[in-house]
Amino acid sequence: MSIENWPVPTAAAGVVRADGTVLGTHGAVGHRFPLASVTKPLAAYAALVAYEEGAIELDEPAGPPGATVRHLLAHTSGLAFDEHRTMAAAGERRLYSNAGFEQLGEHIAKATDIPFAEYLRQAVLEPLGMASTSLEGSPAKDGVSTVGDLLRFAAEVQAPRLLDPRTVAEAMSVQYPGTKGVLPGYGHQNPNDWGLGFEIRDGKSPHWTGSSSSPRTFGHFGQAGTFLWIDPDAGVACAALTDRAFGPWAIEAWPVFTDAVLGELRG
Repeated sequence: MSIENWPVPTAAAGVVRADGTVLGTHGAVGHRFPLASVTKPLAAYAALVAYEEGAIELDEPAGPPGATVRHLLAHTSGLAFDEHRTMAAAGERRLYSNAGFEQLGEHIAKATDIPFAEYLRQAVLEPLGMASTSLEGSPAKDGVSTVGDLLRFAAEVQAPRLLDPRTVAEAMSVQYPGTKGVLPGYGHQNPNDWGLGFEIRDGKSPHWTGSSSSPRTFGHFGQAGTFLWIDPDAGVACAALTDRAFGPWAIEAWPVFTDAVLGELRG
């Protein structure tokens, strides 16, 4: 199912290599869409800049008792999905948590003495030329951006300039291996692997990426009908933004689209 046939009012997509070469785009790549949870990788990248600047440590206490910055980034702090209450001990379960990213934003704002939205702008958006991207609320879900800007970000993650490549390698490595939990929209996964702010595909089934996506593929999707994946084995990243909420249409369309993108590259 090509993107022209997606049952959405507006869609834009693009594919980019590590060197910033845009291999193809569809739709208005300058159109600003709400990102929903695709905000999280941007927030996580800002957190990693704060770590490299020495403002925070990954293993310092943050969030609920017993949790650290690393737990918040990896959805293992024990915080509930959308409530600031603790459901489990830190490191025990993969509880996907917007509240965790909100507490992460507060922790960084306190450590840097800069509101988190402004810190994100200075640390990530401005240096990458992401002029059409802003955080308009929660670091978990209130980003607004364009495909053009997300392709700049995806090129950065593939060939980091703002961060040490070893830090990015850590972010795309499984944190707390063997942890099980629910992948929103796709049910229980055992294990439910995550890095630092990025979801890792590994052997998950069902999944929002393609059947031909490598297990090392990482990224995020959002309930606004948005996704960003980076496949290190294929050497490309893909972003797609729409204005229709995630649902059965996306579960059906996205993997087919991803397989078509990867097929074209291999072909």
